[in-house]
Amino acid sequence: MTDIVKILLILAVILLLLKRKWNLGLVMALSSVMLALLYLLSPLDFLMACHSAITDSTTINLVVALTLIRIFENVMRKSGLMQEMMDSLRGMVIDRRILMAAMPALIGLLPSMGGAMFSAPMVEEASKGIKVSREKKAFINYMFRHPWEFTLPLYPGIVLAAAITSHSLRELFLANLPYALCLVIGGMLWGLKGVGEHREGFKRISSSGLLSFLPLALILVMVIIFHINLSLSMGVIVIGLFVAQRYSFNKIYQTLKEGMSWEIFLIILGVMTFKAILNSSGAVTNIGNFFTANNIPVLPVLFFLPFIYGLLTGLTVGFVGGTFPILLGLENVNHIGAVSFAFASGYVGVLLSPVHLCLVLTREYFGAAMSGIYYKTVRVCIMIMLVALAEYFIVGRF
Repeated sequence: MTDIVKILLILAVILLLLKRKWNLGLVMALSSVMLALLYLLSPLDFLMACHSAITDSTTINLVVALTLIRIFENVMRKSGLMQEMMDSLRGMVIDRRILMAAMPALIGLLPSMGGAMFSAPMVEEASKGIKVSREKKAFINYMFRHPWEFTLPLYPGIVLAAAITSHSLRELFLANLPYALCLVIGGMLWGLKGVGEHREGFKRISSSGLLSFLPLALILVMVIIFHINLSLSMGVIVIGLFVAQRYSFNKIYQTLKEGMSWEIFLIILGVMTFKAILNSSGAVTNIGNFFTANNIPVLPVLFFLPFIYGLLTGLTVGFVGGTFPILLGLENVNHIGAVSFAFASGYVGVLLSPVHLCLVLTREYFGAAMSGIYYKTVRVCIMIMLVALAEYFIVGRF
C-alpha cells in the first residue's frame, strides 16, 4: 500500500506541473529524482539507472527517429510537397462532403501542434454551398484529423509506446487500427451523414501531384510491411528528399538545425529515465504484487490511469510516458491487447480533454458550441472503448 501512496503522490506532482505548462521532459526528470528520494536509492544506483536509460539503444533510436520525423515534416512543408498533396486531393475528390473529411485527414498525416487550425479553413471552404452547422463542421475537422495518431509512426505517442512496451510498431499499428477506423466511422455517422450532396467535376492530376504522396507511402511500406527500423526508414527518405529537392549544403544544415529540438530530447530522456528508476526502485514489482495479492482487477486500472492523464494533459506522449512504465508492472498486461486497450483509454481522454489544442482551436475557429462537439465526440469515444474492450478479451485468450 505504501508503494501505491508514493506513486500516486508522484503522479499528482506530474499532473500539477503539466497543468502549469512545464515541459514534459523536465517534469519526468524531476519525477525521477523524487522517485529515487522516496525509495532511498543511493546516488550510485540512481546514476547507474540514468546512465542505463540514456545509453540504451531504444532511447537512442527514439531520439533519432523523432528528430528525423521533425526534419521530414519540415521538408514536406517547405518544399511545397504538402501543398501539392492537398491540391491533388482537391482534384481527385468530386464529392465536397468527402473533401471536407479528406482535408483534415491529409493535414493530420504530418504531426504538428494545433494542426487542426490549418485544416479548419479548408473544411470551411469545402462546405460552401452546403447546409451544415458550425458544430458539424468543427466535429468533422476534429475527428478526421486524429485517426493517424493511433497508427502512424510519424506520431511520437505510438513510437514512445512501442519503445516502452517493447512491442513493434507493426503490432501496435494492427492492434490500434480498429480504433482509427472508429474515428472515421464516427465522423461519417455523426458528421457527414445528413449533409447535402454537392459534386464537382473531376480534374486531371499532374504526375508531380501524384509523386508528392510517394515519400509518405514509402515510409509506411518500409515500417509496416517490411518491418524496417523507423530511424533507418526515415533517414533514407529524408536523404532522398534532400536529393530530389536539390537542397544545397547550407539548406540541409539549416533544415537539420531546425529539426533538432531540445524539447524532444528532454521528453525522451525524461520518460526513459523515469522508467529505469521505476524498475530500479522495485516500485513496479511491488505495485504489481499488491494488485495481485488483493485481487484488484487490472482492467479498471488500465482504463482509468491513462484516461485521467489524457484528459488532464491533452497529450498522447503525456499519458504514454507518465503511465505506461507503471502499467507494465501489473500482472498479465504485457500482451498487445492490454497495451492497446491502455492506449485507447488514454487517447479517449486526450480527445475529450478541454486543454487539447486541436479541440480548442477548432471550436474557436468555427464559433461552435462545445456541447455540440462533445455530444458527437463522446459517442465516438464510447465506440472506441467498446472495440478496445472486445479486443482486450479476444487477444488476451491467445
